[in-house]
Amino acid sequence: MKKPVSAEKHQQRMAKVKEKIDQKIASADKQQGIIIVLTGNGKGKSSSAFGMLARSLGYGYQCSVIQFIKGAWECGEELFFAEHPKVDYHALGAGFTWETQNREADQLAASKAWEMAQERLMNPDFNLVILDELTYMFTQGLLDLDSVIETLQQRPAHQNVVITGRGAPEALQEVADTVSEIKDVKHAFRQGIMAQRGIEY
Repeated sequence: MKKPVSAEKHQQRMAKVKEKIDQKIASADKQQGIIIVLTGNGKGKSSSAFGMLARSLGYGYQCSVIQFIKGAWECGEELFFAEHPKVDYHALGAGFTWETQNREADQLAASKAWEMAQERLMNPDFNLVILDELTYMFTQGLLDLDSVIETLQQRPAHQNVVITGRGAPEALQEVADTVSEIKDVKHAFRQGIMAQRGIEY
């Protein structure tokens, strides 16, 4: 067992930590909107995005949500946020490709969702735009990555964008300002436990 640190040593150590953190905060002097990519096989990508939506709404910001897969079934986030006066909410997906089994329908849904997303990404009124499950549009070859990146780079300077989904392409990660990869360590579903309302959807 470690010997307890004296109050004086603890105070000295924390003072040094605070000095380093304060220096980092002071050097981060650029004010601009950022692109956040939440990817990886673990649970929590969309959950994190909707946490940022709640934060933005706390400041009274105008926000938009475009969901590229959900839309074919009920989700708690849509039930909660869609009625909020500051949220422009669109669940436009046709469902997972293994459910639809219809390439034409998938392509149509992806094109419609991206057309709507483009309008929001060009609108300076939106402080936050969430593109939920966008990455699957690239892995399925339903959207052109280069044109999506071009639109993201041309958005209003103050606008924040959050993109979720597994397998985010390297090029998308490169243009993002923040990338988090959520690791899958363990999941209840693999133990035969049904998806939970309020947790998975």
